[in-house]
Amino acid sequence: MRNFPTFAPIKAACLVVLSTTAWAAEHESVGTFDFPTSGSPQAQEHFELGVGYLHSFGFIQAQREFKLAQEIEPDFAMAYWGETFTYNHPFIGEWDNQSPMEALNRLGATSEERLAKAPTEREKGFIRAAEAYAFTPGTVGMRRTAWMNAMQEVYAQFGDDDEVAAFTAVSMLAGATVAGDASERLNMRAGAIALELFKKNENHPGAAHYVIHAFDDPIHAPIALEAAYKYADIAPAVAHARHMPTHIFIQHGMWPEVAKWNVSAFDAGAALWMPGDRPNDQNHAADWGQYGDLQMGNAARSAWWIERAEKVLRDNPGDARSATTLKIMRARHIIETQLWQTHDLNEELDAAELLALGMSASALGQHTLAAGVADRLLALADASPRDKNLRIMYHEVAGLAELGRARAGAKVDVSLQQSAVEHFTTALEITATQRLPNGAANPLKPAHELVGEAMLASGQAEWAAELFEESLLRMPRRPLSLLGAARSQAALGNASAAARHYAELAKVLAGSDHSALAEAQSFIADAR
Repeated sequence: MRNFPTFAPIKAACLVVLSTTAWAAEHESVGTFDFPTSGSPQAQEHFELGVGYLHSFGFIQAQREFKLAQEIEPDFAMAYWGETFTYNHPFIGEWDNQSPMEALNRLGATSEERLAKAPTEREKGFIRAAEAYAFTPGTVGMRRTAWMNAMQEVYAQFGDDDEVAAFTAVSMLAGATVAGDASERLNMRAGAIALELFKKNENHPGAAHYVIHAFDDPIHAPIALEAAYKYADIAPAVAHARHMPTHIFIQHGMWPEVAKWNVSAFDAGAALWMPGDRPNDQNHAADWGQYGDLQMGNAARSAWWIERAEKVLRDNPGDARSATTLKIMRARHIIETQLWQTHDLNEELDAAELLALGMSASALGQHTLAAGVADRLLALADASPRDKNLRIMYHEVAGLAELGRARAGAKVDVSLQQSAVEHFTTALEITATQRLPNGAANPLKPAHELVGEAMLASGQAEWAAELFEESLLRMPRRPLSLLGAARSQAALGNASAAARHYAELAKVLAGSDHSALAEAQSFIADAR
């Protein structure tokens, strides 16, 4: 096994000679793995570095190394195999369906020509899998499924090979994105393969990475916690590798770690960014970093994150993801801090902005505006019937608008109140049909938390308590859910349960100036 150590000062003397090359220096920060091929030693060096980057989704870095390997050895089949997978994220849409084909066509105009340049059956298997990924006609889902099926054939023949196992796992994770009801089963099977590899080599970047992706939900996340702790140190040269552990940290409500590692990821992404690059790593890290800081009650840090996102957009004018991320972050700041603000309703507002406006209008008693926002969200939901989050947000805001109107007069309008409950119930029912939450809250206001707050304000503390408990099972240690759970239990006379939630809330908000911290501390003091 060729060893590419992570930062280890005690081994510095052993690297004196190698450190004269960029290759050796960079290998210190992409992990430890072994991927023998038929390539020349010089081409192999760049190939393996490319693989290290590819395992951590450092696509631009990986592509550079694979092309350098091709320059050294133009008929090195595996260098073209690697390049094929650098043009698209395996899980989130398709950026470029032409370049993978072009990469393989540079190796050979036909499958026969390409396979002839792959001297071993193992390498031929990898090339066939790349061909399935690049040339399968139809949708990106069809290409992912074809890649998965092809890799499973390679795995059946070379299951003891670590890199075959790693790329089989990631192909299955890709296939799971379009597998419908079978997605969880594929995720678990992929996770099992990756976890076994992680046990063999805890410094393998793909093993740790794919374990995290496979078990990225509140039920299975504890399985991936060890890999998450490890991965942050395995491949620090890649921004995504610094971010990825926070997928599991979020599932445990480990807010300081979420914030810290996304700062690191953002900084790494910014350092690697060049004009013309997609600023995806910066956007993703800013989005999640802000979320982590907001959960600790740090509104000032949230504003700081927004400033960073604004700069990303200035540096990338017209970039759709940067613009969307900034809108989400501004809306999230309003929703999480509850610093409500309203403005005119217009056709340019996106879903996140509409949710923040609708919740603000409801909180400030502007029920007509809230109803108008609900109508706009309904139009967006009808235009995108597959987007369940839009439908949830519509029912959230519509429920708040109806409840506000029901309670606006001297006497509660029972009919409007019932209509509100129906909206809330539908939002919860749609939520139940979705996969378990992963990452920052989406929609920005979790349905269980929103409905719990509405029911508590309506005097239905028992139902509210149930909703907040469910919210905390889905998204552990969210402070607003902890606060709602504590208040609900207190309203029910369950002082010990209330104190337990307040104690946890005090830990989450420790050191902040969040008003809920003083409330928690006061209740705990009185309960002693």
